[in-house]
Amino acid sequence: MEQLNLFTDSPSSFSRAPLASRLRPETLDEYVGQEHLVGKGMLLRQLIETDQISSMIFWGPPGVGKTTLARIIAGHTHAHFVEFSAVTSGIKEVKEVMKEAEDNRKRGIKTLLFTDEIHRFNKAQQDAFLPYVEKGSIVLVGATTENPSFEINSALLSRCKVFILKALTEEDLFKLLKHALTSEKGFGTSQIEISDDDLHAIAMFSNGDARTALNTLEMVVNNTPLDSEGIIRVTTETVAQCMDRRSLLYDKNGEEHYNLISALHKSMRNSDPDAAVYWMCRMIDGGEDPLYIARRMVRFASEDVGLADSNALNVAINAYQACHFLGLPECNVHLAHAAVYLSMAPKSNALERACIDAAADIAESPAEPVPMHIRNAPTKLMKDAGYGKGYIYAHDTEEKMARMTCLPDSLKDRRYYDPGDQGDEAAVKARLEEILKWKAGE
Repeated sequence: MEQLNLFTDSPSSFSRAPLASRLRPETLDEYVGQEHLVGKGMLLRQLIETDQISSMIFWGPPGVGKTTLARIIAGHTHAHFVEFSAVTSGIKEVKEVMKEAEDNRKRGIKTLLFTDEIHRFNKAQQDAFLPYVEKGSIVLVGATTENPSFEINSALLSRCKVFILKALTEEDLFKLLKHALTSEKGFGTSQIEISDDDLHAIAMFSNGDARTALNTLEMVVNNTPLDSEGIIRVTTETVAQCMDRRSLLYDKNGEEHYNLISALHKSMRNSDPDAAVYWMCRMIDGGEDPLYIARRMVRFASEDVGLADSNALNVAINAYQACHFLGLPECNVHLAHAAVYLSMAPKSNALERACIDAAADIAESPAEPVPMHIRNAPTKLMKDAGYGKGYIYAHDTEEKMARMTCLPDSLKDRRYYDPGDQGDEAAVKARLEEILKWKAGE
């Protein structure tokens, strides 16, 4: 006899539509995440509720609800929703849609044109939107994972409000997964047992992407047969297999996440390239976002290497860019490149200590006024008031520096940057000592 499971064909079986599609929210109250935009009293929510929507760009990572939010806006504002993909559409398709939208406008029907991956349109295709946006034939909602400042034509961008959507938090995704288990649109009509720890593991694995979270849950349920009592009892082993990330199954508070990044950071600081590569690979194996690892390396390059080897910052930034361009699995070698370089570089935490000490003085002291001689004097009134008086232009001097203090009077002898003698910073230290002696008149 064939074993029954959740997806066996029967009159009561679930729709074959993907779980993420079945659970797509239809109202703002059902929408998960982006509280900074659609929470009670937030700007975008107010615009939607008062039907004052204008053309806009949604900028954010995949799976955070850009398409869903556009659909909710169309439904709330009673607009005709047209979905457009920059991957499959050209200027011809744009013009056909625009003609239909113009006809609708004459009949009093508003058109919301949602354009996914709008950054993939070339300049001519983006320009084709302009006259229709300006006339109000359409409300354009573009979605992009790339920085609009670099990828969207300035003429079009100037006519759109940019809203930044953030990756969903682990708690957002956990809430979404719980909803999927209880909603009749999801798995609410079946008995499913799965631990909160396993749901948190799926949420963490999904890296802020709701679609990934729901697809993973669907796979987990699909791979767990009904038992003799008609219950789907999900095991941790099944969750691990579906995620193919065994090391993600750590505690729901994510302690291991912080343990691993700490191990990587301290291995590089201790000039241990083997340990650094190992912990970096452990994080990748656990499903960590490679860009997160790369960002931590960029920080490390200045915090722990600094001017002892200024090229370390270039290597770390290049590794970040390589991860951005390629993604996994190819970018793991770029992270290894940076991890080994940073491990082997001479170390200095002088920049970190300078920032800490300066921040402490700022926190403990009143806001010190900028000395008059280094203030800008763009107007005659300010110049007459003494702004800029006594300023010496360093390039006009033989030494290319002047014996004037640039710190507030109360801090004029304060030292924040104290270079060490490792690597290139030894030369920086010698140079700074010469400068200080000269300024002291020695």
